[in-house]
Amino acid sequence: MVRTDPLSGFSAAPGLAAAAAEWRQWLAAERRAAANTLDAYARDVARFAAFLTAYLGAPPDLSDLAALSTRDFRAYLSARNAAGIGSASLARELSSLRTLFKWLEREGLCANAALAALRTPRRTQSLPRPLSADEALDAVRAAATAEAEPWIGKRDAAALLLMYGAGLRIGEALALSAAEKPTGGALRVTGKGNKTRIVPVLPVIAEAIGAYLAACPYRLAGKEPLFVGARGGRLNPGVLQRQVRRLRGLLGLPESATPHALRHSFATHLLESGGDLRTIQELLGHASLAATQRYTKVDTVRLKAVHAAAHPRGRHTPD
Repeated sequence: MVRTDPLSGFSAAPGLAAAAAEWRQWLAAERRAAANTLDAYARDVARFAAFLTAYLGAPPDLSDLAALSTRDFRAYLSARNAAGIGSASLARELSSLRTLFKWLEREGLCANAALAALRTPRRTQSLPRPLSADEALDAVRAAATAEAEPWIGKRDAAALLLMYGAGLRIGEALALSAAEKPTGGALRVTGKGNKTRIVPVLPVIAEAIGAYLAACPYRLAGKEPLFVGARGGRLNPGVLQRQVRRLRGLLGLPESATPHALRHSFATHLLESGGDLRTIQELLGHASLAATQRYTKVDTVRLKAVHAAAHPRGRHTPD
């Protein structure tokens, strides 16, 4: 699948356009940002530049960025609010802009204190809703027979099983190459921030992937994608997401049943079966334990039980 540069057609004067391109290169080289993260940053900045073009009446340059006031930034947030953008997306867009402005200031290209003084929109915290074990497995089984082309059904079942059985994000699963298919009971995964982790792979997952590859009409090897679409290119996440929406209707699953919910389910079911948070954190590739705690809907009772089982003074031993 050919990637489209989000900065192509960037609505800005030459000086700012060149600076934005250099900034993106810096993110890739110095921050080692993943491709999806780079695209998200670039889209946010391109969207802001397009707003400024209409707001100022001309494509913005570096001098225009330096002259922006808090009121101008608020006008942008109001426009995004009017477009129906949620607080979480607004917070992410502001983070992208702050990253750009900090880099511009460090490079001596532009300085503006107004953005730093702007309050970030408050995010609404919503807890993930995992599927039950039966619901997750029903979805995998139904995916295998829901398509007219048997190999596509096997592909969807293998991808969903990989997310539920190994806790992969949809992007991580679909980014795998044919050479990276699980062997020896383990899989090397490249996650957010280009961080790699090793996750164990159950035999049933390896078997499902093997059955898909055997049925696939395309001979996949080396750096070619592991999961491909009907025409042989890398499988688009939207295809798998639409299939899960279809399965929701067929199986009567809740609206919360998404490909990402399978990853939530993986973590929650491990915890419910006695897995410890630190191990689950490593398997998920979370940078912090707090993210894992929220992810698995850990409550105080469960935390006390984990603490009591792990801490030497928490174990009751006879005198």
